[in-house]
Amino acid sequence: MKLIQKLREIWSIEELRQRILLTLGLILIYRLGTYICLPGIDPTALESIKSQGSSGILGLVNLFAGGAFARASIFALGIMPYISASIAIQLLTMAIPYFQKLQKEGESGRRELNQYTRLLTIAVTAFQGAGYVVYLRNADSNAVVQSLSPIIFSISTIVTLTAGTLFVMWMGEKITDKGIGNGISLIIMVGILARFPGSILEEFSSRLISKGGVIVFVIELAFLVVVIGACILLIQGTRRIPVQYAKRNIVQGGKMMQAGGVRQYLPLKMNAAGVMPIIFAQAIMFLPATIAQFIPGYENSRVLIAFNDIKSVPYNVAYFLLIVAFTYFYTALIINPTQIADDLKRNSGFIPGVKPGKKTEDFIDTVISRITLPGAIFLGIVSIMPAIVMMFDVNRAFALFFGGSSILIMVGVILDTLATIETYLLNRHYDGLTSSGRIKGRQGFATASM
Repeated sequence: MKLIQKLREIWSIEELRQRILLTLGLILIYRLGTYICLPGIDPTALESIKSQGSSGILGLVNLFAGGAFARASIFALGIMPYISASIAIQLLTMAIPYFQKLQKEGESGRRELNQYTRLLTIAVTAFQGAGYVVYLRNADSNAVVQSLSPIIFSISTIVTLTAGTLFVMWMGEKITDKGIGNGISLIIMVGILARFPGSILEEFSSRLISKGGVIVFVIELAFLVVVIGACILLIQGTRRIPVQYAKRNIVQGGKMMQAGGVRQYLPLKMNAAGVMPIIFAQAIMFLPATIAQFIPGYENSRVLIAFNDIKSVPYNVAYFLLIVAFTYFYTALIINPTQIADDLKRNSGFIPGVKPGKKTEDFIDTVISRITLPGAIFLGIVSIMPAIVMMFDVNRAFALFFGGSSILIMVGVILDTLATIETYLLNRHYDGLTSSGRIKGRQGFATASM
């Protein structure tokens, strides 16, 4: 009954209703697009492509693309080229003075950086599209309509895949601007969730037939719930630093009044970077699979084989280290101790026992470094959990949901979306979604509260 009441309250807020409908509409368009085959592909001859696209690291690509990769869809590359381009641009903002200048120019600089990201996305998609053409021909030459010349098929496929990725990128930006939550993350989450029911049924069937029965399957579900709870703790974990504001006299309505003198808290997230380190690391780990398509007989290369197998030790070690590195990198981009210290000083705030200015900056930087390390390590452990679970004979499709990017993206995006909806409810003087307290999404890091 309370759920129905909450749904009525959500629906009664016109702006929120319009944003939800826009988000659902664009997601529906995206899901329909994942079933539209590329020009020149015979849909009835895709069985071998589907089987290859569901194994190894290509299975992860297929997971992020919502199954579009194995179906040779116009959205086969999904949003990952845009993620790769974003990584490159953010790295350039740290290395090249011109991009550093753009980053500091506010809204105009951000628009120009976005434009560079879009242009780079076209280049990355064209490169990956060429690799996908080679993959299609190697996987099953019968799936390509024989009447088309190789050149025409290659050009049309690359152009279509590029247009598809740009359209998905546009939908993600529209959802972010006029919908609910982060559009890019939502699109990735929807693709992952689309594979979840089928993977559960597949695991249940395999356990029922020959691998331990219903009891083992129930244990697996219980462990999955534990992993989800651990992910929620990771995303919600916060270190609160007490902040004292000095009393000061202000004039309001012709009267002298005192303001300040209260103690508040500066919330620093244990995992301020959210799921972005995993998305970034995953985009990097997809590169070997793309490069391998251009190398004839790559099956003889131990390095390429290892980095195309999500169960191999080299793959998981590299993946773990990339996640730890990107967690620190993205946290440094999000949280600026210098800006926080300056804002505190400007508002007559200080941390008890710490001098304002440089001392406060150093203190905040030290705290961030200390809480980010366990957060990054735990994030890395959760990310390689699918490989660990597969050692216990868990079905590969179902194992991907025990950790890695899939579970963290789902948990993080759902919490963010619920937090956004709850904000609308509280602003309209409704009760929140939970009675035990407010839902805190990944976006509640320190700089957002200053």
